[in-house]
Amino acid sequence: MTKQELFRSIRHDSWREGLSVRALARRYGVHRRLVREALPTPVPAARRTPQRSAPRMGAFTKTIDEWLRADLEAPPKQRHTARRITARLAEEFAVQIPYPTVRDHVRKRRAVVAAESAAPAEGFIVRHNRPGCDAEVDFGEVWVRLDGRMTKCFLFAFRMAYSGRAVHRISSSCGQQAFLAGHVHAFTTLGGVPAGQIRYDNLSAAVSRVIYRSRSREESPKWREFQTHYGFTPFYCQPGERGAHEKGGVEGQVGYFRRNYLTPVPEVGALTELNARLLTFERKEERRRIGHRIRTIGQDFELEAAVLLPLPPEPFGTGLTFTPRVDRYSLITVKMCRYSVPVHLIGRKVHVVLHPEELLVYDGRQQVARHPRLSGRGAERIVLDHYLEVLLTKPGALAGSEALDQARRQGVFTALHEALWAQATGRLGESEGTKTLVQVLLLHRHLHGEDVLAGISRCLQSGTVSVDAISLEARKSAEAHGRSPTVTGELELPPPAAQAGQPAVTSLDEHRRALLYDTRPPPRLENWDQLLHRTRKDARKEGPR
Repeated sequence: MTKQELFRSIRHDSWREGLSVRALARRYGVHRRLVREALPTPVPAARRTPQRSAPRMGAFTKTIDEWLRADLEAPPKQRHTARRITARLAEEFAVQIPYPTVRDHVRKRRAVVAAESAAPAEGFIVRHNRPGCDAEVDFGEVWVRLDGRMTKCFLFAFRMAYSGRAVHRISSSCGQQAFLAGHVHAFTTLGGVPAGQIRYDNLSAAVSRVIYRSRSREESPKWREFQTHYGFTPFYCQPGERGAHEKGGVEGQVGYFRRNYLTPVPEVGALTELNARLLTFERKEERRRIGHRIRTIGQDFELEAAVLLPLPPEPFGTGLTFTPRVDRYSLITVKMCRYSVPVHLIGRKVHVVLHPEELLVYDGRQQVARHPRLSGRGAERIVLDHYLEVLLTKPGALAGSEALDQARRQGVFTALHEALWAQATGRLGESEGTKTLVQVLLLHRHLHGEDVLAGISRCLQSGTVSVDAISLEARKSAEAHGRSPTVTGELELPPPAAQAGQPAVTSLDEHRRALLYDTRPPPRLENWDQLLHRTRKDARKEGPR
């Protein structure tokens, strides 16, 4: 019988039979003190553990507590262990206390000291958000298997504070271009600009310097231009963890979106493909309810959309501009990465616009190259098409070139090109065969790629390696598929005439008749005859008039 069952039986007999304390003690064979303890309450008192004395540790408990309190402010990797405390007691006080004794004491006291020194619980205030006024912005890290490689990317999140509507964009960096491009994408997606404040932490893309103990910030010049263009007001949170609480909505949004839509690790060939998926995820989020709200995110955003500030007529140019000089390898260096340009630009300066995901190269107003933006110091992007003119004069350089290696890895230089190269060199020799291949590669500039490949395939089947034959077969392939054989830009057609009967070209006679009659007298040409006999010597004698 347990002690609790004994208490229950004593109370039952006392109530039913009215037995005395002595009789109950005699019946159950216990002391009268236990009977008197059981009558008031059915629950026995907890067993009291005797306080064991520690005569050897007693003189050093206060010293050990001071060491443990100092550990609360020390770096985590440089705090006292039980073994170190045992060694310090031996070094500083010349006492040999067994390690198990010190270990048990430290284990108990460490938790007590931490509880005594803990700061009081921090309180938070619910923020009131007006529709269409406030928003929050943050970056978060996310891993993507990009083209088969694990790549660290950055998730830009723009969240409306009232409705919780969020816009996301993934980029390969979190620099100023990605920061500004994320804003442009968010404003365009939302259809307007928040009328109140947009909250930020102290991102280097926006803030040049944090002024000590102040909300003031030194902002970068381009960031100030961006604010003026869209007409919003930034609000900068405090540095560190305290600032994260001032924009907790977007802090939680980054983690929520990463856990629910980017887990497991997404596998894509390009970030543009992944950003297209994010639009589908965001439309799904509009049907979600946050917490105990009655309305969905999309329903709350309908109230905000009506009060957003209108977008400016033209978007802000977010790209960075550079003017590098093309080196002798027909490469330019931008942000410690190298990109190829056509060889006719060697030695000249070009105009470069660097966007978050791509790089555009201009010669004057003409775009001459377009590359995906590279990340990582020393990365190179070399396009084989940029070197074809040089390879016509130096065909032996093609086989071991980096441009050919990258073209093979990217799938631009296909198995049909390899077969044509092998057949051409077998018939014409190494040099002439390579030149023939280069001339075929030049066809890709003004013919469709699939048509050129179809022409190569047919000529290989017929056993010819003539460039003219391949060009002819490519044009036949284009005509068979009902498209123009040459790759040309779309032409802008002139607007139709206002009236069906109006001529397309204005008559010059009608235009002259519509002008007012000129009443001025015709000029007299005899006054100009003197210039025929006038010499430079006469002009110098007369001097200026």
